[in-house]
Amino acid sequence: MEVTEVGEEANRGDRLGFGRRCCSLGSSSPWLYRTAGIFPEQGTEEKKIGLYFGVAQQASKSQRSRCHGRAASKARPGGATAAAHGCPFLTPPPRCPEFRARVIGPTMLVTAYLAFVGLLASCLGLELSRCRAKPPGRACSNPSFLRFQLDFYQVYFLALAADWLQAPYLYKLYQHYYFLEGQIAILYVCGLASTVLFGLVASSLVDWLGRKNSCVLFSLTYSLCCLTKLSQDYFVLLVGRALGGLSTALLFSAFEAWYIHEHVERHDFPAEWIPATFARAAFWNHVLAVVAGVTAEAVASWIGLGPVAPFVAAIPLLALAGALALRNWGENYDRQRAFSRTCAGGLRCLLSDRRVLLLGTIQALFESVIFIFVFLWTPVLDPHGAPLGIVFSSFMAASLLGSSLYRIATSKRYHLQPMHLLSLAVLIVVFSLFMLTFSTSPGQESPVESFIAFLLIELACGLYFPSMSFLRRKVIPETEQAGVLNWFRVPLHLLACLGLLVLHDSDRKTGTRNMFSICSAVMVMALLAVVGLFTVVRHDAELRVPSPTEEPYAPEL
Repeated sequence: MEVTEVGEEANRGDRLGFGRRCCSLGSSSPWLYRTAGIFPEQGTEEKKIGLYFGVAQQASKSQRSRCHGRAASKARPGGATAAAHGCPFLTPPPRCPEFRARVIGPTMLVTAYLAFVGLLASCLGLELSRCRAKPPGRACSNPSFLRFQLDFYQVYFLALAADWLQAPYLYKLYQHYYFLEGQIAILYVCGLASTVLFGLVASSLVDWLGRKNSCVLFSLTYSLCCLTKLSQDYFVLLVGRALGGLSTALLFSAFEAWYIHEHVERHDFPAEWIPATFARAAFWNHVLAVVAGVTAEAVASWIGLGPVAPFVAAIPLLALAGALALRNWGENYDRQRAFSRTCAGGLRCLLSDRRVLLLGTIQALFESVIFIFVFLWTPVLDPHGAPLGIVFSSFMAASLLGSSLYRIATSKRYHLQPMHLLSLAVLIVVFSLFMLTFSTSPGQESPVESFIAFLLIELACGLYFPSMSFLRRKVIPETEQAGVLNWFRVPLHLLACLGLLVLHDSDRKTGTRNMFSICSAVMVMALLAVVGLFTVVRHDAELRVPSPTEEPYAPEL
């Protein structure tokens, strides 16, 4: 095999002569290359790997002078490096990928930290100004209600913190275990498939087991999921992804169901206070996500465990959440409704109301693209030296900024409608994906532009989720919401899984860019659905903010 462009085949995962992909630069090892037959000789791996990846050996001044003269006579623009012409002592020319990595690495590092600080300062400024202008509500002054809220928040926030702590380094961990991108895609598909399958039966499972028992089960299954990350066995990791899907389904069903039942049935608090509780939970959920990113960066860098450290750190949080639920929470059950009846009722509602159908189409298309974005952001930014934990915290700060802008836009001063903000969110994502199709072009990657595009996508998510939550509450009858959401989840996860499988079968050089191009086309379809929905509900007073005041929302966390 001819080595050109300082080992670019290894960096980009090109197919080698024996028909298998080489691992990425960050996950290479001499053992892999010996088994592949590239470096079969013992005792010479270090020298040959140094040559392959363009690392110059130490040479005398006369040797460097002779090599420079020989390489200069053979070199041509766009041609092979001096190492490929038989000179192992010259470092690559300034236009080679190694030089670009040295320049882009510090730039990406500084950009990530500056973006994080700037976004965090903007969020703090907006929230402080909103808190000063907001009068205290009746719910906030009720001591019994505050104690009840605290019992719920203690467990719920620990569960959310443990969930967020694992997010920044999931892809990096699989890469650290020397898995190829196609294998990592299969792991993500397994997680998505598990989420949709368990999500379909989560409500019935929670009603059967009991809400408190389901929350304790979440702590146990998610702890086991984290423990599987300590293994490098692919089958064990697949089992861990399945457990993660079950845990995610329980997290988004059992906790809220327990709270609503206790709030209304046992404590007899006004039902109007429920949205205020989840509005506060949504804000602190974003804050926890920001803190979790910084914490994950710290433990992955300072503890000797590497990328698996955040997963180990999440286990004590999960254990504490389960223990507090066992000690402080009471058990409650609900009357079970047959799964077939739930789905049949949701399908009837979906087909009988065009607004519901269009809203479901928008959700499936938008959120499937977000799932693919969750998979792609790490392999796009990590090769350029981005601090993954800080990047993730920047994403969450951008999402928090979008949520703050939503509350300001729907306030008395501006009085914009959620339908307008939903349209704006979809437009921002379309623009960002078009940016990514150019910033991820092979050989012309621009990680800073990609990072900015990712921040815009997260900002759009901050606008999208409260807008979608408001419209869903107004359009879908409360008794049919579980069944309708089941039908929303199926196409959502199916599209995401198909996208990851397409990426798995594509060439690494162009696969990422092609995937962003496909996502752009999908979001254009979502934009058309938004236009159709806007036409249908243009004069519908039910889908407008009922009063010129800030209405708390119960977002999809």
